[in-house]
Amino acid sequence: MIHKYKMNGMNIVLDVNSGAVHVVEDIVYDILDLFVDSHDIGLEERLKNKYGIEQFNEALKEINKLKEDGLIFSEDTYKDYVLSRKNDFQLKAICLNVAHDCNLRCKYCFASTGDYHGKRKMMPLDIAQKAIDFLVENSGNRKRLEVDFFGGEPMMNFDVVKATIEYGRDKAKSFNKHIGFTMTTNAVLLDDESIEYLNENMDNVVLSIDGRKNINDNMRKTINGNGTYDIILSKIKKLVQSRGNKSYYVRGTFTADNKDFSNDVIALADEGFKEISIEPVIANRDKSYALKEEHLDRILMEYETLAQKIIEYKNKGKDFTFYHYAIDLEGGPCIYKKVTSCGAGYEYFAITPDGDLYPCHQFVGRDEYIIGNVFEGIKNKDLQKKFSQNSVYHKEKCGQCWAKFFCSGGCQANAVAFNGDMRVPYDLECKMQKKRIECAIMLYAYYSL
Repeated sequence: MIHKYKMNGMNIVLDVNSGAVHVVEDIVYDILDLFVDSHDIGLEERLKNKYGIEQFNEALKEINKLKEDGLIFSEDTYKDYVLSRKNDFQLKAICLNVAHDCNLRCKYCFASTGDYHGKRKMMPLDIAQKAIDFLVENSGNRKRLEVDFFGGEPMMNFDVVKATIEYGRDKAKSFNKHIGFTMTTNAVLLDDESIEYLNENMDNVVLSIDGRKNINDNMRKTINGNGTYDIILSKIKKLVQSRGNKSYYVRGTFTADNKDFSNDVIALADEGFKEISIEPVIANRDKSYALKEEHLDRILMEYETLAQKIIEYKNKGKDFTFYHYAIDLEGGPCIYKKVTSCGAGYEYFAITPDGDLYPCHQFVGRDEYIIGNVFEGIKNKDLQKKFSQNSVYHKEKCGQCWAKFFCSGGCQANAVAFNGDMRVPYDLECKMQKKRIECAIMLYAYYSL
């Protein structure tokens, strides 16, 4: 299987199964159609007339050599392995929802402004400690584990966060393991002391800001209805500037109100941020800010615009990384990780303040997706197995898709939310994801080939 497309003046060809990327001349690009569409019986003759027989034969020879070397039209040798693989359910990460409450009232919040459609509450320390026990004791032979502090706003329960980190390090050490800690925060409660602590103790920090002031303040509001940009920007800058080489990224959301989101990415880059993500909002169609099919052409064009702006930015001696374009095309994860998504529901769980286990934070509040709890462990083993057997080869739509090894089948929570079935990916998400992958491959080709 191949995928070919034109972008930024290049003819780009991806060999799906080998991952090889080729930038080819027009004649090779056109001749590849002979291998893909055998129904157009007049195509070969038209191509010979267009390019000449000698050029045609030389290009055909080049294609056949690539095919012989396994760099184009390579076989999918992974399916049988993935479908027959037995998962031993070794935990790798947990998302600790330490606060089911928030000090903001963002319009698009999937977590219902922090309470996940339930009561506002904080996670007690004993629940957090049991969650650490659950992670470490069910991690098998994994040596590196992850704990993400999430909410709501986790800084509202900062004392528990700090105590949990201390407990987690002691627990991991006793099992000869290491836990990496991450926090996602809206930055409102950051001060000098907490910034110093986060920079010393968090392996990664995700900082929420939507880009331009008017865009951010339209969606990200305080309880009193005021915008947050002027409150958080200087705090985020201070944390980033004092962080050194440790990981972070600023993360925003774009909606129907800012389909020109490349300007928000550049606005963040102009503020000095080097690691940036702007994600499409996930919202029901009845919301005024929801992304819809009629917005798609504009959104896809904007992703290409962003890719071009990144090139222009870099040509000026500046640089930043856009999260969705940072694809490793030379190595990357093993094939099993490429086809099985994030591990939600069997390698990764979200844990609520009451200790309930969900497949991930986006499932929290849907009682039918409670898999167990930190006291008794996994109770719904059938659901856990269902998540573990949800690779791209289990999804009819994904099996023949060129992007399957990059998107891993898409977000299962979105599939459930929009289609009621974790094996039926959300179509709008798929189309945006494919464009992001095309842009990432183009940038790789532009700078590497």
